[in-house]
Amino acid sequence: MMLLEVKDLSVAYGEIEALRGVSFTIDEGAVVALLGSNGAGKSTTLRAISGLVAPRAGSILFDSKPIAGLSPRTIVKLGVAHVPEGRRVFPGLTVRENIMLGASNGNASAAAIRGDADGMFDLFPSIRPFADALGWTLSGGQQQMVAVARGLMAKPRLLLLDEPSLGLAPVVMQAVFQIIAEIHKRGTTVLLVEQNAHMALKVANWGYVLESGRLALGGDSATLWSDERIRDAYLGGEQARATT
Repeated sequence: MMLLEVKDLSVAYGEIEALRGVSFTIDEGAVVALLGSNGAGKSTTLRAISGLVAPRAGSILFDSKPIAGLSPRTIVKLGVAHVPEGRRVFPGLTVRENIMLGASNGNASAAAIRGDADGMFDLFPSIRPFADALGWTLSGGQQQMVAVARGLMAKPRLLLLDEPSLGLAPVVMQAVFQIIAEIHKRGTTVLLVEQNAHMALKVANWGYVLESGRLALGGDSATLWSDERIRDAYLGGEQARATT
């Protein structure tokens, strides 16, 4: 079943066109990688879906309902959570408090929210020992896990992840992608923006490639990665071959 449909989406920052007529779909239960070079429009696509920027043209349908132009808070309540690039962990709050901030249901009791936060430590056991530590004391990888856990507190049907491996050591990056696979296994649909095309396509079912604000191509992950011309043009060329 189709969960998200983006159709003819255009976004501009002043006179600069960031996206031009982008269209794609995501089926429920899929992990989809959105790839492309810096400035291709990947983060802008996520920001448009989550309501952080308003489209200039086009439509965004989530579960067959139009969401373009709705507030980010409303979109979260409909079932879309966005984990932006940069982690944005609050340094003066504990890990548990940071995670609890992700709860979007204003009717939930403090005890229920705390219980959901405790459940996040089952998914992210490596940060459980730091539950009462302040956010600034965590490593980059631990902060990334807190950011993803915070996004999952909204119990989204669609999780938008923007560059989750940015700046992480290889072993920590592997752990983050294992968590993405586990999130998928638990039934959450994931749209993943990621510079590391190899890792992204290993965890994704499908991929789309943006180039200069336009959708250049899409296909199943194995096809995208196995095509040498595609790797050379969009996915890192010699560097990509070196990681296979």
